[in-house]
Amino acid sequence: MWRRLVHLDLKGAAPRAQYLEQVLPLLRTLGATGLLLEYEDTFPYTGPLEMLQAPHAYSPEELQALLSWARAQGLDVVPLVQSFGHMEFVLKHREFAHLREVKELPNALNPHKEESLALVKAMIDQVMALHENLQWFHIGCDEVYYLGEGEESKQWLQQQNNTPEKLCLSHIKAVATCLAWSYPMVTPIVWDDMLRGMSEETLAESGVPQLVQPMIWDYATDINVEGKVQLIEKYRRCGFSKVWFASAFKGATGVNQSLTLIGHHLRNQLEWLQVARRSPADVLEGIALTGWQRYDHFAVLCELLPVGIPSLAVCLQALKNGGYSEKIKENVENLLGMPNLEIETFMSPSVGTFPGSSILTLVTQISFHLKSSVDELLEKNRYATGWFSPYHRKKRIIHPIIVHHFQPDAVRLFSKWNAVAQDLQAAMEQVFHRCAIEEWMEENVHPHLQRLQEVLDDLDEAIRAQN
Repeated sequence: MWRRLVHLDLKGAAPRAQYLEQVLPLLRTLGATGLLLEYEDTFPYTGPLEMLQAPHAYSPEELQALLSWARAQGLDVVPLVQSFGHMEFVLKHREFAHLREVKELPNALNPHKEESLALVKAMIDQVMALHENLQWFHIGCDEVYYLGEGEESKQWLQQQNNTPEKLCLSHIKAVATCLAWSYPMVTPIVWDDMLRGMSEETLAESGVPQLVQPMIWDYATDINVEGKVQLIEKYRRCGFSKVWFASAFKGATGVNQSLTLIGHHLRNQLEWLQVARRSPADVLEGIALTGWQRYDHFAVLCELLPVGIPSLAVCLQALKNGGYSEKIKENVENLLGMPNLEIETFMSPSVGTFPGSSILTLVTQISFHLKSSVDELLEKNRYATGWFSPYHRKKRIIHPIIVHHFQPDAVRLFSKWNAVAQDLQAAMEQVFHRCAIEEWMEENVHPHLQRLQEVLDDLDEAIRAQN
């Protein structure tokens, strides 16, 4: 059966290595055959690249332990290092800003500078040095926005027969050739979105199809199956030996989504199964189940990994078994310790026993009830709206009887949510570093607790003023 890679997007809320050690056996049992590790700023770069490391980057020892656990589970590892678009984690640094395609924008690398290729090669070499016996290496190359809009590109495009497509392909070819030259046993993979619209002739003439395998990605529930089959046939005619698919198990339904709608992602896998059934058996290398943690380096966090594990379990089992049934659902529920797993709503009644399941329970509680309960108290409670309005709060006016009607409810609500937030913080500390916890809390919890705290403070002020 084709390979099933679980994508770990480590550019946001990167889990502690010890948590991944707990999760890998579950992934293997569910049907994963490998990991697609998108390191970005969590790789322990050294020397001139050391500044790319985030404070919470993995140490070399942690990474070696993770790779050893993966090997013990029989999981292939495919590293992913962006080499063209999505280079924000590199190009945001002043020291590398001169390598931007467009001076003001840190997303895309300037393909004209020799130093750009040297940078990519240095990153790949450092990642390769920590990995053994690799078969594939993903070089990214998706969403190269503003390509051709830099000053050097504009001049290059004025020359006869030069096009943005050729510019794109020449850089992909340069990176892939670099990799082939230094690591002849390793096959580069690229995201396919920059290639899709190119003519067969342009692709074939570039020499790129002999060097890389494209990964066709689509995270929708209504994939154009026929269109995908035709795209695969086009890629074969151009000379690509194999193709990969990429679906999503989380992180593809909203930039600040906090809960994973399993049904959406299950339907996405079932669509890809349709494409696979209609494609030549010898062309498909495998599928990567992506689990985006941010839409890009500067975006907010979306669903945390433990929150997405039930979706990942359903998706892996559907791909492994060629579909989804009541029997497969029961198997997933047993493996996760979650009887009555809901796939069409966010509300599964059972807590679960998989690693990090308490995070899912508490995030669900907060996502559904924190904001709505605070809104209810402050915007619909008649005592708050009628006798402790913004005007009353500003002027410190309050009728003593209102204090008795309103203050206990506000104190009770604040205490309840403060306790839930502390429980979540404790659960998250087992899985994430402080920066991820702080970011998630700032985005999803603190604004609502702060509103309650401010009302309680204003109540105290008003009571003191009356006395």
